[in-house]
Order: sequence, then C-alpha cells, then structure tokens
Amino acid sequence: ISMSRLASAVASEGGIGVIAGAMAGMREPDAASDPVGANTRALKRELEKARSMTNGILGVNIMVALTTFADMVRTAVESRADIIFSGAGLPMDLPKIFLDTCEQKKEAFRTKLVPIVSSSRAAAIIAKKWLQKTGLLPDAFVLEGPRAGGHLGFSKEHIFDSSFSLENLISGVIDVARDLEDKAGRSIPVIAGGGVFSGSDIARVLNLGASGVQMATRFVATNECDADIRFKQAYVNADEKDITIINSPVGMPGRALENTFIDEARAGKKKPFKCVFHCIKTCDPKNSPYCIAQALINAMKGSLD
Repeated sequence: ISMSRLASAVASEGGIGVIAGAMAGMREPDAASDPVGANTRALKRELEKARSMTNGILGVNIMVALTTFADMVRTAVESRADIIFSGAGLPMDLPKIFLDTCEQKKEAFRTKLVPIVSSSRAAAIIAKKWLQKTGLLPDAFVLEGPRAGGHLGFSKEHIFDSSFSLENLISGVIDVARDLEDKAGRSIPVIAGGGVFSGSDIARVLNLGASGVQMATRFVATNECDADIRFKQAYVNADEKDITIINSPVGMPGRALENTFIDEARAGKKKPFKCVFHCIKTCDPKNSPYCIAQALINAMKGSLD
C-alpha cells in the first residue's frame, strides 16, 4: 500500500518516501509464471514513477524473507533507489549483492544500505558480518519496536513486555551505532519506529536519542496511500479494541485489525488456495491456513473478507 504515490508524496514533504518491495508484482499478468520478472519489473516501474513526481529521497523496503530478495535488491540498486531498508531476517548478504551489482554494471551506485533490527544484538551481529565479509558498514539502522504494525520481530510473549519496549531498546542500538562510527568515519543514524503516531511521539523518540522516526500506519488513511478506500476506511473506523495479534502463516506474530477473515482463520476454517509462487522462504503452503500474500493483496484492493 506504499507505492509510488505515497512514497513520492512523503519525499516531496522532506521525508524519505519508502516503496514496499514485498509482492510489488502481484498485479502483473505473469506473476505466477514469472514471479522474478513480475516483481522486478513492477519495482523498477514504481521507482521510475515516484522519481517522475518528486526530487526527494526515495527508499525501498525489501524483506530478507522474500525468495526474490537478491533480484529485488539488484533492481533497486540499478534503478537508483537512494536507500534500501531490509528486515524480516538478518540482511547478511545485502552488501555483497550491492557490491556485485556495482561490479557487474561497472558503476559506483550510491544506494545506502540500512538494516531493520529489533535489538542491539542484531545490529552488532549484522555490522560485524558486513565488515568481515565486505568492508562495508550500515549507513544507518532502523529499530522497530513491538508496537509496529504488520509482522513483528519479537516472540508473542515479548510484544507486551515493557522490557522490550522501544524506549528500552533504543539506547542499546544507539551505543552499537556510536561504537561503529569511528570505523566508518561518518555518523550512523538510528531511526526508530513502531507506535510512532503523533508529533509528541516523534518528540519523545528523538529525546531518547534517535536521529529520526519511521512512520507507516499513520499514512494509511491519506489520499496518497496506494490502497483502496475500503482499506483506508477500516483503519478510520477502528478502535483500539479492534487491534489484534495474529499467528501469521509466515511463522511470526503480526498486528492486524480484527475482522471476519481473521475470525474464520482462528476458527480453523482453512482458506483453500494454490500457492501462486513461494514468495516467503518461511511459509509452508501445505500447512498454512491461508495465503498471506493473497490476503494482503485482496485487502489492498478493498476485499477485506
């Protein structure tokens, strides 16, 4: 739901507009027969469209868990995305794919590489491996706390445990970033997200030492958001009691809005589906109650049931 329209609008206002790399090509006619071609083509097109609408900074969010991860990274770099944000797993291969793309194309691309982490330990492990294997260090870190929307990098028990709150995690990631700055010879900003909704939330997170914030759910109901009006209206109509935690088919907990679809899934009413393509490495189609990719695409189109 964050494609060229929303990303370009955010970028034009001075933020970093982020295009979602996950399932970018699901609406392409050959999504089933050529998933790599469909997704890379769609991502390239969305970046070009966004670039035609703004002179601002444009990023792409590419999940490590995607089976098309390497192809999507190469496409984002070749399409001159300013930044690649990468989470849903540890993006250990991200700098190597970036350097290989530069070498193959004989061009020094300037795309910044930013891992998304849920702990200081993850940030330290990623930086150590990147440095050992490629000599590169992250250009920044995004720390996502347990109040984020969508899939969460925490166990179900930790989501509501205050010791795992964004406020308690941020100082550790900032310490890791500061320790790396001497080696990098530059600053390594920490961007924090997950439950950042208002101006006062932004101020609170910046006061904790973050250099910036990541916001997503806040923009769902905007005119520029690339989702159907029924999707947006569901958010507008929702109360706090409508927000729930689901057990996602991809093996992670996720935050979602309660609705008929979720109720039926919990009741064990399996949604018959044929796996269009194995989009997420951790998904087991044979034992999944429904296809999360298809459910998300349907919701984005306004088919919430």
